[in-house]
Amino acid sequence: MNDFWTTILDFAQTTTTRVGKQLMQDFGKVQASQKADGSLVTQADKWADQEIRDAIASTFSGYGILSEESDQSFPGTEWCWVIDPLDGTTNFTRGIPIWTISLGLLYRGTPIFGYVYAPTLNQAFHGFWAGSSGLATPTGAFLNHHPIHTSIDSPSNNHFFNLCSRSTAAIKNGFPCKIRMLGVASYNFLTVATGATLGGIEATPKVWDLAGAWVIVQAAGGVWASLKSEPFPLSPGEDYSDRSFPTLVVSRPELVPVFQPFLESVKI
Repeated sequence: MNDFWTTILDFAQTTTTRVGKQLMQDFGKVQASQKADGSLVTQADKWADQEIRDAIASTFSGYGILSEESDQSFPGTEWCWVIDPLDGTTNFTRGIPIWTISLGLLYRGTPIFGYVYAPTLNQAFHGFWAGSSGLATPTGAFLNHHPIHTSIDSPSNNHFFNLCSRSTAAIKNGFPCKIRMLGVASYNFLTVATGATLGGIEATPKVWDLAGAWVIVQAAGGVWASLKSEPFPLSPGEDYSDRSFPTLVVSRPELVPVFQPFLESVKI
């Protein structure tokens, strides 16, 4: 790994570890308020957002920042960090130990590096995905620096598929897996990357929910199927605060037609 990518990885790890340590002090102890879109926000979200933005500004001069809690328009810079300072705020406020800090690094509007840290679980995911960028990047997806890969298994009653709270219409007779609902978009998809689940759907994820996991899932061998419009590349000057990108993620291409018919009644 060359110095540039080492710097990127070290920055993501150091920053999320530091922010995560403070968030653990607030975990289950803070009150949330409701935003215009119905989602929750706490002072912990806002603090974490500011800390990460300050760290980026002091380390990566000229890089853009797109964040759930502040700068929600893509600045159009060649390099841009996308931040979800606390994915899973409802879990966080209720003391349920599944929530993450998510970072994605975009090159010309498309993520090529993702880092997602789950402090309560002591799990740090990262991955590189050059795609069609033309850049020479490292390869692979990792959990605590150990390589991860999606499952090659076929669906059964002993395998899992993740839903979000807005996709329960998919539950019908004959659904090929057991259902789980984790309440965190990034972690939903990352369980596919590790092979723990065969697939997952999020009906209303935003760009900051997706950017980090988008890289890691594909680097682990998973398939990212947009159910409406493709999230990337982002468009300069566009405000992404009210845009959702319904997404199906599965462990291998053959499973897209297995699960897709069950999603037809999900409102997207």
